[in-house]
Amino acid sequence: MSLVMNAIIISLGMIVLFFLFFLVLFLIAIALSPIEKSLSKMVWDATTPPPAKVPVKRSFRDFSQKHEH
Repeated sequence: MSLVMNAIIISLGMIVLFFLFFLVLFLIAIALSPIEKSLSKMVWDATTPPPAKVPVKRSFRDFSQKHEH
């Protein structure tokens, strides 16, 4: 084989290996995404403050009974 053919084959092999490496990383990321999602939810739930209490809605009648003289 000539030197040019060797260089082309080696270059194509390196390009194929480069894309296969990123394909493997992509597949690993897809496989681990449920674990990351559950960990993210756990951290989010642990760091958010509890929800504020919603005040009880009162009517005008309750207000007037409370402020009678």
